Amino acid sequence: MARGIVAAVGGNALGETLPEQYRAVTELGRVLGGLLRPEDRLVVVHGSGPQVGMISRAMTAMARQDPAHPLAPLSVCTAMAQGYLGYDLQNALREALLDRGTPRPVVTLLTQVEVDPADPAFDRPDKPIGAYLTPAEVAEMERRGNPVMEDAGRGWRRAVASPRPRRVVELESIRALLDRGTVVVAGGGGGIPVAAQGNALKGMGAVVDKDHTASLLARALDARILLILTGVEAVALHYGKPNQRRLTHMTVPVAEGYLAAGEFAAGSMGPKVAAGVDFAKSGPGRRCVITDFSHAEAALRGQAGTTIA
Repeated sequence: MARGIVAAVGGNALGETLPEQYRAVTELGRVLGGLLRPEDRLVVVHGSGPQVGMISRAMTAMARQDPAHPLAPLSVCTAMAQGYLGYDLQNALREALLDRGTPRPVVTLLTQVEVDPADPAFDRPDKPIGAYLTPAEVAEMERRGNPVMEDAGRGWRRAVASPRPRRVVELESIRALLDRGTVVVAGGGGGIPVAAQGNALKGMGAVVDKDHTASLLARALDARILLILTGVEAVALHYGKPNQRRLTHMTVPVAEGYLAAGEFAAGSMGPKVAAGVDFAKSGPGRRCVITDFSHAEAALRGQAGTTIA
């Protein structure tokens, strides 16, 4: 039986340098190629928080050296990250499928997502992007009026608004490609955030959470599985504490209760569980699986990771 799968991959899992990225996408291609059946439909959505942050910092440094060079908006930085990450991802997936003797066309699609300019997220930036900052860099960011935040006990990073995606602009193009058997890399970095102004689309200074975009895409495409690949094997309560407890399965009401109680970090596992809940409760037979690369195949069989259903 054919499965519709939308796989969401965290930007942190893709590395912070080009060599790290190449190794990570090679492994990702092997993993996804290994679990994909010939009749399955697959969309890969990736994060790009570290990459967008690095591109933004590089473009800012260039503008400081040459005042004639304009600053690049975050929406443009996301488009750049979609291109260079997609380039590596589609080639890794194509190679893995050829190696397995199950060749499929693979395409990266530049993807925009519409957001609401009045979304309250614009008033409370809580999405970490870019590299981890030194204390001096934190002080400089704050002096310039750029919000920073502590990222799940791992250090301080720049914080930007993360509005909810309302619509995937290129949805019908994605659907048409899937109908022809193409594996699609789409919604990179959560998608390029845009707001409608008449017939025009205007880029917004934000980064959309890739898990929410993947959930939105999975619902719109009537997928059956939302596979969220992250840096840990399973969701845990009291993460990093002596009483940490691994969760293998959550019903939607149980997961909603944990979210309401603030059990999962807003900049880390929280959006993943929230996106999984939105997907799992959107229709019968839909489930979200959260795990890491090495347990992906077992997790789809219910033998690893965390399932929300």
